[in-house]
Parts: sequence; C-alpha cells; structure tokens
Amino acid sequence: MTMSPHEVQAYVLTYLEALDCQIMERSPAHVTVKLSPEADKALTNRPYYWGFVERTGAPAETMSFTFIFDPDSYQQAIEAAEAKAAQASPPDGTNGVTNGSPQGEPPKETILGRYFGITPSLPQLGPGRILREEVVYGSRRLQQIFGAAREGGAFVNLFEQAAKRQLRATAPAVYEPWLGVCFKVEFACDLKREELHFLGISLRSGEIIEKFGTKLNRRDLSPRLAENMHVQTAKVSLFDAGAALESHLTNRLLELDYSWAEKAQERLDLELDVLDTYYEAVLREDTPEVESPGNITSDTENVPSDRTSPAPLKNVLDITNAKPIGSDVELAAEAAVPIDSETDAEEEKAKQAVIDREAMKLQYETRRTEMIWQYEPKVKVTAISSGMFHLR
Repeated sequence: MTMSPHEVQAYVLTYLEALDCQIMERSPAHVTVKLSPEADKALTNRPYYWGFVERTGAPAETMSFTFIFDPDSYQQAIEAAEAKAAQASPPDGTNGVTNGSPQGEPPKETILGRYFGITPSLPQLGPGRILREEVVYGSRRLQQIFGAAREGGAFVNLFEQAAKRQLRATAPAVYEPWLGVCFKVEFACDLKREELHFLGISLRSGEIIEKFGTKLNRRDLSPRLAENMHVQTAKVSLFDAGAALESHLTNRLLELDYSWAEKAQERLDLELDVLDTYYEAVLREDTPEVESPGNITSDTENVPSDRTSPAPLKNVLDITNAKPIGSDVELAAEAAVPIDSETDAEEEKAKQAVIDREAMKLQYETRRTEMIWQYEPKVKVTAISSGMFHLR
C-alpha cells in the first residue's frame, strides 16, 4: 500500500483543518501553515514550553511549517520564481535597494555595522521562523501525523446540526443516540487481506446498520450541541451495544468462504514436512559418547619398565649412575603425555558435539515456530475507532 503526493496532501490538509490551523500559503506541491495550539502540542514535541505556558499563563506562540508534498515540483517552482525575479530586477542588480535599505530610506545603523561595516543578515530565529519539511509517504512527519490522528480520533462525540427553521421552532427536536464502531478485519496467512466494517447501533431501539458511514456522510455533524435540540436517554448500555456489534460482525464473518484457510493449512503442512525431514536427518546423527576418566585404560601398564631398584645414595650422587635414572624418567613422561592429550581432545570433541546438537534443536524449534506464524490461517478483528453520534 502506498499514497500519492496528492493523497498525502489531502490527508494532511484534512488533519490541519480539523485542528483549526491557519493556512497561510498553498499550492499543489506544498502548504505553509501556522499550527494551532492543539496541533503544536501533538507535532512539535515541546512539553516544557507548553508546561511553562500553562503554569504562567503567558500567551502561546505556535510554530509555522512549510510542508512539501512534491519536492521536485516545489523545487521547479522556486527556480522559476527566482528566474522571473532576476529578469525583472535592474541590470545593476540593486533592485531599488541601496546599502541593504529600500530606495529613498537611509540605511539603518547597527552596532556591528558601525565597527565592522555592512554585516550580512542573519537567519531568522525564534517563533517567527518557518520550518521547511518534506512530507511524503513513509516520512517521519507523516507517520507522526498518522499517530496523532489515530490517537485524537479514536473516539468522537458528534451532533447533527439542525436546520435554520428548527432553531425558530417552538418545540425542540429530538436526537437519537447511536454508537458507531469501525472494525478492521485481517485475513492473514502467508498472504494478507484487510477489510473495514463500519457498524452502527441505536442506543434506543438496538437497530444495527451496516455501512454506517454512508448514513453519516449525508449529515452535517459538529462537536457542539445545536440550540433547540434535545438528547434522548439511551436504553441500551454501551457494554451491551458493543457486545451486540461484535456478535453481529462474528455472524457475518462465519458466513464467508474460508477455502483460502484450507489451502493455507495445506501449504503449512507441506512446509513443515520439508522442515521436519531436513532436521530429522541432521539430528539423527549419533552424538559421540563422553568417556569418563575411570573408563580410560592407561597405556602405561603396557609400557615395559627398565627401571631397576633404587640405588644406594652414594651411587645416585654419582654422575655415571644419574644418567640412566634420568633417561627412565623422561621415557615415562613421554609415554604419559600423549595419553592425557588424546583423552582431553576426545572429551572436548564430545562436549562440542553436544553443544552443536542443542543449538541445532533450538534452530529447528525457532524455524518451526516462524513457519507456523507465517502460514497458519487466522482472522484478527480490531476496533480502530468509535464514537457517539446523535442523529435526528
């Protein structure tokens, strides 16, 4: 799903006009607007400033923006305007301005100009500046407007405006309260389809109307209660009305064709069979057994020993007799070291095999969970907006 620049502009303008923002300039490619206090709080993220205004009672100064919906067209329009202004200016380029002041007016003296000559104009800062920002589909600002509209319009309370002759009537007109809920229904598997169902129920009679939006489009609605109008007391509670709408929508969904869900389940079974077959072959491999040190037979018992009985102390101290004894010790050490290193290598190999097997099991479970989430057919119903509508 995507939105064209024209659709984005229509949506943003509808939001700005609903919040009473002041439109200062508008073209097919952009709009310059001064935000209302409500829009400024929702879009500019200035909680400390608005906290200061609310505490002190100081007059609020909202920000101004130039929202660009078609950057290419807007840039072309700016270049065309600059070229036109350059053609209309005098050849000397003064354009009727002398030393930065309009013709006929003396230049204003500044502190910096007195000591450093003519200084370039600085960019305008503060509340009077106009920020420029591109608002295209997928931009951060548009996502913020989507969220603000969703949060601010989640629930509304509107009244149908009466005709002028009703304002002069002797008897007040009567409003009938209606609860309207817009449901989003998602049919999801490895494919996805969405539907919107706008249902309305009368809180007086319990009558349920499908496509409630068409009933509201022909009426002038306002959040303000009109004069000479009377609101009837509801006979159906909001809880019962909401349950009735959910039951009505559930019965409608049960009447639909769910052959797509059966096909999605067949695709899921096929994918799981392929996944199970692959990992079953991998996990079927035998894990090397870890031999305990008690089961390891030392080869030192089979090594022939040439060592004789201990020699007398005087012979041990003799240099000629110390040589054979040292050679025997070295032979015994050389025979023991390879045995220990081979044992440690086998143990490490076996432990690593166990770790790899556990990691493979975890990977298999993760892949299977993801496959079920992607292919399993499901129907999800969400109430995205609701409101009370007082209609004649």
